Amino acid sequence: MIVALIVICEIGFWVLLAAGLAVRYLLKMPRAGLALLLCEPLLEVLLLVVTALDLKNGGEPSWKHGLAALYIGYTVGHGHRTIKWLDGHAAHRFGGGPPPVRPPRHGMARARHEGGVWLGTVVAAAVASVLLLIAIRYVGDASRTGPLQSWMYVAWRAAAIHGLIALSYAIWPKKGSPESSALLAGNPGDAPDLLVRRPRQDGAPSGGDPRAPGRGAVGIASALPTGDPEDVPDLLVRRPRQNEQQIG
Repeated sequence: MIVALIVICEIGFWVLLAAGLAVRYLLKMPRAGLALLLCEPLLEVLLLVVTALDLKNGGEPSWKHGLAALYIGYTVGHGHRTIKWLDGHAAHRFGGGPPPVRPPRHGMARARHEGGVWLGTVVAAAVASVLLLIAIRYVGDASRTGPLQSWMYVAWRAAAIHGLIALSYAIWPKKGSPESSALLAGNPGDAPDLLVRRPRQDGAPSGGDPRAPGRGAVGIASALPTGDPEDVPDLLVRRPRQNEQQIG
């Protein structure tokens, strides 16, 4: 029964989330949508009450009760992050909001982001441990609470493994490509040629009049407002030929 209720709570979580976002952005009823989103914790409360009643009615403590505690802890630690992420995408897609900010991908910024996600796992392990300790205290028989204690070790083992993964991003920061780093730093000299035009190695410009070495399209365009005909192509200003005589 408890396992079936965990599955129902998981399905209900996504159903309420989809319904809340649809009402909030598609039907343009933000308050009603927010009310549906706030109903999410009621699923965990329902699971907690059913688990407690099962133990009170003489149910044998087992891995099912431990799994229920771990599920509630995970929802508390990471549920808000999932809701916020989906709400940002729904607001951008259906509500005309700005594009959601993507998490950083490189450097210490990525390490800090991973550390924040790991803190959610720590919260999940702490909540699950508190619920399991309450259940152990409620049963009051050490010979029957072994499965509950084992799930506490599972919760903190998962938090430790996640912590090592998050720490690896700080010890070995993931480096981005030189092109993307140059664009983010505002240095166009290191950006790819598709984004920033650079002169060729032989001194000829990458575009514009080849008779003006060392100058590109920017040099020609800048000559127009300054009134310098020497830098303007013959298509715009006609120069006298060598065999022509000057008049006047």
